[in-house]
Amino acid sequence: MSFMLMEPTNQTFQELIGNGVKYQVPRFQRDYAWDKAQWEDLWGDIETIEEEHYHYMGYIVLQRKSQHDFEVVDGQQRLITLSLVILAAMKNIQLLINKENETAENIERLRVLTERYIGSKNPISLRVDSKLSLNRNNSANFKEICSHLESLTKRGQTNTNKLLNKCFKFFESKKMGNTGQEIAEFIERVSSGMIFTKIVVQDDLNAYKVFETLNARGVQLSTPDLLKNYIFSIVTKDNPIADDELNELDENWSEIVEQLGESNFTDFIRYHHNFQASLVTKKDLFSSVRKLANTPEKAYAYLRSLSKYAPVYASLLNPHDEWWANQDVAYREVKKYLEGFELFNIKQPFTIFMAAFYDFSPEEFIKLTRYFYVLTIRYNVICHHSPNEQESTYNKLAIKIHSKEYIRASHVKNSEIFKKLYPDDNAFFNAFQFHKMPSKQSSKKIRFLLAEIETYLGHATDSSKVTLEHICPYNPDEHWNDYFGEGVNDIQDRLGDVILLETDELKRANFAEKKQAYLQTHYPLAKKIASYEKWNLQNLNDYQTWLSKQAVETWKVSF
Repeated sequence: MSFMLMEPTNQTFQELIGNGVKYQVPRFQRDYAWDKAQWEDLWGDIETIEEEHYHYMGYIVLQRKSQHDFEVVDGQQRLITLSLVILAAMKNIQLLINKENETAENIERLRVLTERYIGSKNPISLRVDSKLSLNRNNSANFKEICSHLESLTKRGQTNTNKLLNKCFKFFESKKMGNTGQEIAEFIERVSSGMIFTKIVVQDDLNAYKVFETLNARGVQLSTPDLLKNYIFSIVTKDNPIADDELNELDENWSEIVEQLGESNFTDFIRYHHNFQASLVTKKDLFSSVRKLANTPEKAYAYLRSLSKYAPVYASLLNPHDEWWANQDVAYREVKKYLEGFELFNIKQPFTIFMAAFYDFSPEEFIKLTRYFYVLTIRYNVICHHSPNEQESTYNKLAIKIHSKEYIRASHVKNSEIFKKLYPDDNAFFNAFQFHKMPSKQSSKKIRFLLAEIETYLGHATDSSKVTLEHICPYNPDEHWNDYFGEGVNDIQDRLGDVILLETDELKRANFAEKKQAYLQTHYPLAKKIASYEKWNLQNLNDYQTWLSKQAVETWKVSF
C-alpha cells in the first residue's frame, strides 16, 4: 500500500475523536442505515469490553482535508453509532441533573464529556460545533441530538432520521450505571476499548485504490459510495441544484446499487467503462472514470448511462431475471447462453453485450450471444487460454459496436479481431480429445456439456434432469481393475468415461450389464458406448475422439 499518505495505525475511538480533530461525512455519502440488529450486535460487543478490555471495530478510511480535518471515506455507520452511544450515556447523566442528583459534579462531567467527544458549545446559542458532521440528509438531526441530547420528532421525518433517533433512544434505555461517576466510567471504558485501524489517504483516487486492495482481501468497503461522492460533487460543482433534483439523483443511484448488489458494482463499472473507452484494469478504473465524468455535463451523462445499463448487466448475470420477461419475446432464447456463462463463471463478454443491447435488434443480439457462447466454450472451458488477451480483444470489439462501426452480429463474427481469438476446429478437437474435468467438483458442468452434445445429436436433453454415469466406476473395484487393465488409474476425470442417464443405478455393474442398460435408453452417447465389445483404454480413446468430432460441430461458428 505504498500509495497511501501514511501507514495504517490502530487507534481507540477516544484517540480518533480527541485532539481537536473534526470529521465530515461527505455531503453525498449514503445516509445512516444501521438498525436494531446492528445496534444489538454493537451492544453485545460493548458488554464484552468488561472482560476483554477491547473490541476490534475494523478499518476506517479517512481523507485528509487539512491538519485537523478529515473526510470519512469509509466507517461512518460505526462512527455515528458509537457517537450516539456516548450521547445516550450523556443523556443519562442529564437525567440525573434533572433529578438534582450531584448537580454541580454532573454538570461539570457533561461539560468535559461534550468537549472531549462531541464538540465545543457556542456560549450564546448553546449549539454544538460537532466533531462529527453528517451528510446533507442527517446533518440537522444529528446536530440537534449533539446540542440538546434530544431527538427531533418532526412530522414526515425520513426513514434515515427515524433510525438516528431510534438508535439514540435504544442506547439511552441501556444500563450504563446508576451515578454520574459510573456512567462516566462506562464512557471511558467504551471509548478506550473500541479499536479501529485508521488509514489516511491524500485524495479520492488513493481512497479507491485502498478500497480495491482491501476488497480483494475480503474486507468489504463500499466502492459505490466513493464513486457516488465523486460524481455528485462534479454534478453540483459551481452548479447549485435544487434539493428535489438531488433527491432524484440520489434515488437513481440507490436503484443502480440495489439492482447490482455491491459485490457486482465494480465489475459493472469496469465493463460499462470498457465498451466506451480503452481497456483499464481495476487499479486504473477510478482515474479513468474521472476523465469520463470530469464536468457537470459529462457527469450527468455518465449517471444517465449507468442507469440505462445497470438493468442490462444485472440481467446478464441472472438468466432467470424477470427483466427478460418484460423484453421482446425474441430475447427468450438468450437464457440458454446466459446459463452457460453463469455456470462457467464467464463475464468478459458482458461488455460486448451491454454495448450491443440497445443498438442491435433482438435477433442480432441473440446471434451475438451465441457466437460468444461458442467462443467461451472453445477458448475458456476446453482450451483454457488466457483471459488477458480475451479482455483486450473484447474491449476493441465493444468499442466498435458502441461507435456503431459494427451494427450486426455478422460484422463482429467476421472481423479479424474475433477470428484471431476463435480456436479453430483442429485446436478445439485436439484439446477436447484428452480433456479431463474433475467430476466430483464439476458434475454440473460436465452434465451441461454432454447435454449440449446430446441435443446436437437430436436428443434434446435438460442437464438438470440427468445424472452422470461413470462407465468404468470412479473408484474401480478389483473386478473393474482387472477388466479395464492398463491406464485404469488415469481415466477418472476423462470426459470419455462419463455419459448421461436418467438415473444412476448401475454403479459397479460389469460392462456387459451396463451395455444392456445403455441400449434401452434414448441417449445417443450411451448407445455409442454400447457399440463397443469391451471397455478399455483403447476404446475409451476411440470414443473420446469421436466425442471430440461431435463437440466441434456442437460448438461451431461458421465463417
